Amino acid sequence: MSTQQGSCNCGAVKFTLDQALTGATACHCTQCRKQSGHFFASANLPKQAVQLTGEESLTWYQSSEKVRRGFCSKCGSWLFWEPVFRDWTSVALGSLNDKTDLRLERHIFVAHKGDYYEIGDGLPQNEN
Repeated sequence: MSTQQGSCNCGAVKFTLDQALTGATACHCTQCRKQSGHFFASANLPKQAVQLTGEESLTWYQSSEKVRRGFCSKCGSWLFWEPVFRDWTSVALGSLNDKTDLRLERHIFVAHKGDYYEIGDGLPQNEN
């Protein structure tokens, strides 16, 4: 795989992914909806496969005792979601510079989705 690159909206935080992303998921939980403004599409890879530049502009918000969310402190772009006690990071698919060649695999926390939209793509839907 060639490396994948991404950034925040203003370019203060940039990253290179040294491994392929897997497990493309749409999360409809309340936290993802509030932070992203809708639902959050992301995919995973090992933490050590993410090479950052502009790390001084990356702020981590501890959203629970088990999860933290990374965003640009300058423009507010949400870039990462990661479980604190695991060795992987979930990368916002919208933050990638080029096409991903990924397809969503599933929807999670659909019991918490907004009432203003329906999920009709036929992918598996996990209530939580």
